[in-house]
Amino acid sequence: MTLSSPLVLIVGLLVTAALTWAAVVSARRRTAALAAAGVAVPGGRRAYLGIGLTIAGVGVLAIATAGPAAMVPVPRTGGTVILAIDVSNSMGADDVAPTRMAAAQRAARAFVAAQPDSVDIGVVAFGRGGFTTARPDADHSIALAAIDRLKITGGTSLGAAIMASLTAITGKPVAVGDDGAAPDIGYWPSATIVMFSDGQNTSGDVEQAATVAQQAGVHIHTVGVGTTAGATVKVDGYHLQTSLEEDTLTVIAQTTGGAYHPASDAARLDGIADTIDLRLTVSDEPLPLAGGLIGLALALLTAGAALTVLRSGRVI
Repeated sequence: MTLSSPLVLIVGLLVTAALTWAAVVSARRRTAALAAAGVAVPGGRRAYLGIGLTIAGVGVLAIATAGPAAMVPVPRTGGTVILAIDVSNSMGADDVAPTRMAAAQRAARAFVAAQPDSVDIGVVAFGRGGFTTARPDADHSIALAAIDRLKITGGTSLGAAIMASLTAITGKPVAVGDDGAAPDIGYWPSATIVMFSDGQNTSGDVEQAATVAQQAGVHIHTVGVGTTAGATVKVDGYHLQTSLEEDTLTVIAQTTGGAYHPASDAARLDGIADTIDLRLTVSDEPLPLAGGLIGLALALLTAGAALTVLRSGRVI
C-alpha cells in the first residue's frame, strides 16, 4: 500500500492516540468518583463501546485522508507497435481505390486513431531498403504525420522492412552478420509489427528476417494491400503487371505468431484495426482506497454517536 500524504496520517494517528488517552483517563476518573460515592459503574466495558467506535472512526478517517492506494496488476493493451508501410512502385497500382498506397495510408491512420495512449507507435517506410520515419512514441500525432509524408519509390524488400522495424523497436541497428548468422537482439514480447504491403518481394531473405523477429518474441501481422487479379502500374516508362502475393505475407505472419489479414478493397482496409489483436501487458496501477475507508469511518462515527446517545441521552 502507498500513501500520498504520510504526514497527514502521522498527525491523524497522533490525534487518535490523544483521544484514546483522554477517553481512558476520563473513564478511570469517572469510575473512581463513582466508586468513592459507593455507586456501581453501569454497563461495565459496554458503556464505553460508543466512545470506542467513535475513536476508531476518527482513526480510519485519518488513514483515508492520507490518500492510501493499493497496487494491483491491471491488464491492458500496451507496448510498442511499428507500422511498416510498403512504398515500392507496385503500391501505385489502382486495384484498390484510389491506389494501394493511398488506401494503406488511410488504413494506417485509422489504425493509429484506434489505439490507446498506452501504445507507443512508430512508422517504418520500406522499398528496397527500410528506414524509420517516426520513432515509437505515445504521441500518436508523430506517427500520423510520418504516414502522411510517405512517397512511392523503388523496389521491395520485405526482409529489410522487418529488420528496420526491429531496429526501431530495439533502438539499435539490427542486421544479419557477415557470416549470415541471425543477430541476437534480446526478447521483446510486448512489441508488434503491422506490415502493410502487396507482398511482392524483389530482394532480401524474408524467412531469415522473420525468424529473427520470431526469436525476439515480436509478432508480425501482415496486411495484404491489393488483389490477386492485380493491375498495371507504370514505372520508368514501362507498364508492369503487379498483383497481391499472399503466400509470402502469410509465411511472415505464421512464422512470428501473427496473422495475415487480406484487404482487397478500401472498406476492408478501413476496418483492419478491429481485426488485429495487439499484445496485452500487465502493469501495477494504484487503486485508491480512500473512498471505502471514508465510508467505513462514517459508519463507525455514526454507530458510536448512536450508542452514546442511547446510553447517556447525549452526544459527547
